[in-house]
Amino acid sequence: MGALSVNQMAWKIAQKFIDNPEFYGVTVSKSTAGATIVDAGVNTSGGFQAGKKLTELCLGGAGEAQLGFKTYGDLNFPSITISTDHPAIAALGSQFAGWRIKEPDGSIAIGSGPIRALALKPKDVFEEIGYMDVSDKAVLTLESNKLPSDALIEKVTTASGVSAQNLIAVVAPTASIAGLTQVAGRVVEVGIHKLRTLGLSPKVIRYAIGYAPIPPLSKDFEVAMARTNDAILYGGTVYCTVDYDDETALQKIVEQAPSMASKDYGKPFLQIFREADKDFYKIDHGLFSPAVIMINNPKTGKTFKAGKINPEVLAESLGF
Repeated sequence: MGALSVNQMAWKIAQKFIDNPEFYGVTVSKSTAGATIVDAGVNTSGGFQAGKKLTELCLGGAGEAQLGFKTYGDLNFPSITISTDHPAIAALGSQFAGWRIKEPDGSIAIGSGPIRALALKPKDVFEEIGYMDVSDKAVLTLESNKLPSDALIEKVTTASGVSAQNLIAVVAPTASIAGLTQVAGRVVEVGIHKLRTLGLSPKVIRYAIGYAPIPPLSKDFEVAMARTNDAILYGGTVYCTVDYDDETALQKIVEQAPSMASKDYGKPFLQIFREADKDFYKIDHGLFSPAVIMINNPKTGKTFKAGKINPEVLAESLGF
């Protein structure tokens, strides 16, 4: 059990939505069983501030989000910067979109956020990082085009062991400002996950910070989904500080980490997706990584960097 409770920390953040829905452009309602549902973009406008808070909810309160502008080639674009001093817990123990929840109509809602640390979804991730949460309150974040059904609420409360009255679920579609902001805000999580697949234990990552552009709004789900991928693949930068003894091995990991190491790199994701017959499993999973990875090893003082921002593909993807 970890010393930090991501659900308790996120609960305090979620109260801001409930206390000031007009400011955040959200609506608050109750499910039949009494769960609090915050709509941040399904039937409401949401916005950048809702997206910022939604991102921090996804991080379980163990990281912060900031909004601003960054430069990508000759393109200045709205961007989100994520920082955390608890990267394994924030990124994998909370933010990781590791819970696919089936609705009665067969549709899938992508569940993330701190409730995963109660339900242990997926279990192997929590075993690897050595973390679980104990809390009588829970916060669920959903990437979905509709508000959760009573059946979904029952599934998540049963799995997490909390009552519906002690659950806050915040929902935003990908094709919404809040949704686009929080998905771009997964840049650090995507980087840590890629490093993990290359053999770097998340537990050796002490601090992490990263940024990515927030794509422009498109009501077409496929376009919105593709742009959020491209924001990270071609515009995302992640910097980590690690404790690592084998510097030769560390350098090799960094060299393989950025998206440009993938055979599928170089085209807008929408084109890649359609060429793969819209089947994610046909796409090289090595592609899903930030454009730039930097790793600082304080034991030697060296910093390794691989990858580069690709402003041409990024601009094409974002509709310029």
